[in-house]
Amino acid sequence: MFKIDAVDLFCGAGGLTAGLREAGIRVRAGFDIDASCEYAYTRNNGAVFFGKNVEDVTAEEIERCYTPGSIKLLAGCAPCQPFSSYNQGRDTTTDRKWPLLYAFQRLIREVQPELVTMENVPDVTKHQVYHDFVASLQDHYEIWSGTVACADYGLPQRRKRHVLLASKLGKIKLIDPTHANDHVTVRKKIAHFPAIAAGECHPSDPMHRSASLTPINLERIQQSVEGGTWKDWRPDLRAKCHQKESGKTYPSVYGRMSWDKPSPTMTTLCYGFGNGRFGHPSQDRGISLREAATLQSFPEDYLFMPPDQITFKAVGRMIGNAVPVRLGEVIGESLLIHIKQIKLK
Repeated sequence: MFKIDAVDLFCGAGGLTAGLREAGIRVRAGFDIDASCEYAYTRNNGAVFFGKNVEDVTAEEIERCYTPGSIKLLAGCAPCQPFSSYNQGRDTTTDRKWPLLYAFQRLIREVQPELVTMENVPDVTKHQVYHDFVASLQDHYEIWSGTVACADYGLPQRRKRHVLLASKLGKIKLIDPTHANDHVTVRKKIAHFPAIAAGECHPSDPMHRSASLTPINLERIQQSVEGGTWKDWRPDLRAKCHQKESGKTYPSVYGRMSWDKPSPTMTTLCYGFGNGRFGHPSQDRGISLREAATLQSFPEDYLFMPPDQITFKAVGRMIGNAVPVRLGEVIGESLLIHIKQIKLK
């Protein structure tokens, strides 16, 4: 029976790895320059973590991770900051993360895996490095790529991502949407968590903690309605940025989520009430780290740091930078179906 072995480049805290494993793919190792991710990656996924810049990784190091006779999958979700719409208008060509997709391209060429997957923000397709990456695959791989509305696949979040699948074995594609007409809501994913106050940590889960609020922000969230905007507040509570013409185009900042819709995209600052629509739908606080991780589809027992070392900044960064676990699972399911179809021919 054919088995897929995977190596996860830019693995971070393990979102893609956890999703691939959930689908039934054996993930042997992850590589990431951020050593702070090792605890989360190894504790939750049973795979080896290599704290190393992918630009310095060799084909031999990756080859040693695969089981002889397995179908090799090389997965790489390079940091998205250079390609993000948040950087429009800024020169990102000098960003030190810019060459990382070329490093992934080099490792594919040297390792020659049967399967490849890449995930990034949709705007990655606007950059030459992406087109160079695709061109490097075209002579040896069948390729599928497209922008994925993650809510259509059961992620309780309005996140869109660009996904690429490539195979030496034959035509390949992502599975059809599983939840196109039945989006998973915020209520379904986080309503069962115990109530906590702003600045409080629940005693049964060190990740179920919410950031404290200043007195004025506590007043603001008390006057915020589910799914509403800062326009629902008393005028004296409105921030100076809201008075500017440009501020009027950002109604979600300081907003509460809606119970019966998917959440907004989880960012690295998703724990902050003032950083987007990250207010809890009904409690007077921002969402907790556990709730944010759950909206990224991490299992509810997933730990990102030792309990006595958890910080909002560090864990928020891991959650926001992660590939949503459910998207990783969908990618894994697509690859397994592909292998099964190839075997039946």
